[in-house]
Amino acid sequence: MNNSTTRLCQLIDGFAGKKIAVWGDIILDEYLYGNTRRISREAPVLILSYKNQDFSLGGGGNALLNLKALGAKPIPVGVIGPDTAGDKVNQLLKKHKIPAEHIYIEKSFATPQKTRILAGEENTRKQQILRIDKDVKISGDAAVYEYILPALDALSSQVDALLVSDYHYFTVTPKLFQLMLPKFKASNIPVSLDSRFRLLEFKGATVSTPNEPEVEQALNLEMHDDPKFIDNTGDTLLKQSESEAVLLTRGAKGMVLFTQDQPSYTIPVHGTTDIVDVTGAGDTVISVFTLALAAGATFPEAAELANYAGGIVVMKKGTATLVSQELKEAILS
Repeated sequence: MNNSTTRLCQLIDGFAGKKIAVWGDIILDEYLYGNTRRISREAPVLILSYKNQDFSLGGGGNALLNLKALGAKPIPVGVIGPDTAGDKVNQLLKKHKIPAEHIYIEKSFATPQKTRILAGEENTRKQQILRIDKDVKISGDAAVYEYILPALDALSSQVDALLVSDYHYFTVTPKLFQLMLPKFKASNIPVSLDSRFRLLEFKGATVSTPNEPEVEQALNLEMHDDPKFIDNTGDTLLKQSESEAVLLTRGAKGMVLFTQDQPSYTIPVHGTTDIVDVTGAGDTVISVFTLALAAGATFPEAAELANYAGGIVVMKKGTATLVSQELKEAILS
């Protein structure tokens, strides 16, 4: 084991017990499984024979599960509705022993839910054939924001890092972000950002982790592989986001880390490019990157660990997680 490998394994050991606040949109993921039988006579659609149903935490909730699986102590800050989906979210938090004291129930809000229908023959791997999204947004009720800001204020002196997960349901807002950011910076606590559609509206995060489509949307451009173009794009992202670092995830093309006053750092994809499922991989990447910073990693070290983690979870079905031992084995292989 060389010095670099030893260092990465030591950082993984440092994940245990780290308190990570996760402020963001918590989504209920529902999975419906069935076997394909025949084509309906009523319409040219498949008839599925229902087999079973499963639930998991999605969005910011998937980041919580990733952090928990890696030995950290995640602390969610978010909003759910007084509905069946919200009840299921609370049950899942309790099942995974994740505290819910900073989860606010807003009576006018419906908990976001994504239903994925997976089908296949009896003895074959089930494939996703349809997704149904129940998309809602926080109404802007002052009581919600009056609750979230004090919660973040209190956590700013208690946690090792803050992970912000914005899936555009408005649990996270630029106004609140700018109000709370100085408190975490004053405590020298890293703040990581994953924003689906509003990457450049949350300025000043320690690091952001956009994928290529998010960058294309934010900068109104089309990504391509020219190294000079990628470097210029990274410089623009750093400048406009006012972040210390940006980790651009490029799927099978790996990742590129951009930092202030340092050359870009390209990391080839870990493992095979024959990906099984990318669902939730971004949550894994930012979870590991955040944990690594909390454990004392440099930006390149955190990016290396996040890349290994991403390569592992895309080989699993659904919103998967990984444990520290899997991460170590990938590094040592």
